[in-house]
Amino acid sequence: MRASLIQIAVDPDESVNSRRQRAASLIADQRGADLVVLPELWPVGAFAYTSFADEAEPLQGPTHDIMAKAAADAGVWLHAGSFVERAADGTLYNTALVFTPEGERAATYRKVHRFGFDKGEAVMMGAGEDLVTVALPQTTLGLATCYDLRFPEMFRGLVDAGAETLIVAAGWPERRRAHWTLLARARAVENQSYLLAVGTAGTHAGIQQAGHSIVVDPWGEVLAEAGADEEVLSVKFDPSKVAATREQFPALKDRRLGLAPPETGE
Repeated sequence: MRASLIQIAVDPDESVNSRRQRAASLIADQRGADLVVLPELWPVGAFAYTSFADEAEPLQGPTHDIMAKAAADAGVWLHAGSFVERAADGTLYNTALVFTPEGERAATYRKVHRFGFDKGEAVMMGAGEDLVTVALPQTTLGLATCYDLRFPEMFRGLVDAGAETLIVAAGWPERRRAHWTLLARARAVENQSYLLAVGTAGTHAGIQQAGHSIVVDPWGEVLAEAGADEEVLSVKFDPSKVAATREQFPALKDRRLGLAPPETGE
């Protein structure tokens, strides 16, 4: 299976619509890939809080439609990163979309864990409530966004729901890049899953982005890692390695905590 992680740069001097079109062009260049992944809030910038309300769009708005067409034109499964969604009741969400190679929307994930510590995203956006997986022909994806990476119970829930390949779309800051790499490898190892984590490049709202998108295998080995600048990280991996790893080292079978309690008789 071949995946392409598009580590797009968010330039404040580039319009949102221009960046949408540029992202579509980058996706078109990935024809032949099985899966393409974009980062978190790439249309506006993950830290550009003051622009969230102005750039918010409905679920089936410009970003949705351009990404749907891009997936169909390239013939790829597309995790289109996330954008600022404005729901019908006016609530803003950090929403990720997945499209089939035919351009049909296969999944919608609203970010569960909002970053900001009582400011920014944490107070401006609603929290998602659902864990989301997507069955591809080769593997089952489990969806997460940026700050979610710090909450291992979420990833264990995705694995319990059948996830074999964990996807993290992020806008992670450079000043915490060491955590990015550490947590990506930890989530892969503890869940015996592949983990594909893609971030943004550049600087937006004064925050330098970490870049360094990364692909980790079920043993925690780094298969590929990007640098700090805009680039497309392309990697081949074998989805069957997940089942093999879980069989060779069946640690997940030894779990005792966090499981549903057994039913008791009357």
